[in-house]
Amino acid sequence: MFFPDCPEDIIYRYQDTVYRIAFTYCRNTADAQDIAQEVFFRYLKKTPRLESEEHLKAWLIRVTLNVAKSLSTSSWSKKVVPLSEHDPIIVNDENADTDTYYAVLSLAEKYRSVIMLYYYEDYSVSEISQILNRTETAIQTQLQRARAMLKSKLKEEWSND
Repeated sequence: MFFPDCPEDIIYRYQDTVYRIAFTYCRNTADAQDIAQEVFFRYLKKTPRLESEEHLKAWLIRVTLNVAKSLSTSSWSKKVVPLSEHDPIIVNDENADTDTYYAVLSLAEKYRSVIMLYYYEDYSVSEISQILNRTETAIQTQLQRARAMLKSKLKEEWSND
């Protein structure tokens, strides 16, 4: 049995990951912050018994995706008009390429999710398939299609510069 650190340490350790995934899903800073808050509230309320650190991270990601989907399908979100097309992106990695990140954000949700989990969170295809409840073949296909879309978008962007 895995005994995690105190809740404050868990929140501190995973706040960027949860926020980044929430932002990728909803593309809105305020909603991403609300989603992250709800995820950690559920963690504190439920205090799930988990087998390992990886299982904890996977649980947090799954809950983040579920909360984001619930928000996007709620009647409230269908009546909201965004103030801007894109909120500024907060990337904590100074080596990160914001053009690539914006290109990832422009993808459909199913492609954004697999790209974020594979490249930004370093999950394997089999781990992503478990987190997203999809087959490994579906994940591989979505990764392949997402890479092709990103290549096309980035080539187009670079040729315009």
